[in-house]
Amino acid sequence: MKEPITHFWNKRLNDVSQMLAANNFEAYVAANVMEAKKIVLETILPATGAKSVSWGGSVTFVESGIYKALKDNADLDVLDVFEKGLKPEVVLERRRQSLLVDLYITGTNAVTADGQLVNLDMLGNRIGAITFGPKHVIILVGRNKIVSDIPEAMDRIKAYAAPVNAMRLDKKTPCSKTATCEECQSPDRICNTWTITEKSFPQKRVKVVLINEDLGF
Repeated sequence: MKEPITHFWNKRLNDVSQMLAANNFEAYVAANVMEAKKIVLETILPATGAKSVSWGGSVTFVESGIYKALKDNADLDVLDVFEKGLKPEVVLERRRQSLLVDLYITGTNAVTADGQLVNLDMLGNRIGAITFGPKHVIILVGRNKIVSDIPEAMDRIKAYAAPVNAMRLDKKTPCSKTATCEECQSPDRICNTWTITEKSFPQKRVKVVLINEDLGF
């Protein structure tokens, strides 16, 4: 077989996409990050009819170029929670208001082979929006986020995603120094609230774009 790695990931992503669809998510598979950007901007966004948009913490969202494409879109009421130079209280209020937009875009810490999303948050604005509030939600997922089941998802998050994110955000947590979860009591702890999203409700409210590249943490 030629290009077995390509074949492997195409098969894996299509299988997860089918499981997501069976769980009432609207699922897409993108060959790369540029195709994911096109799906979001040219297919999903117009179909939602969204007039307002915001987002939650997601390295994949920024890496995809979608953030840059949307933040200055004159046709949308954009609530930019990533804007530089804002006072902490302003950022917090924008995060609160972002729960009321038409379209919310973020990532996920893990997606299981049977089509469930697993996330761990510090504040809860991201998982809050995934669960309830915005009319539509887009989840961008690099292939590196696919795991076998919920225990593996939780292990991945605690052992890898959380320490790396703590380092990225310059949090004063033990894992920022040791690269290992210490189940800390730090005021900067980013591991506070878990969610497991088994199904999308209403049906297709949550749209998941699986991307055939390693993206984010």
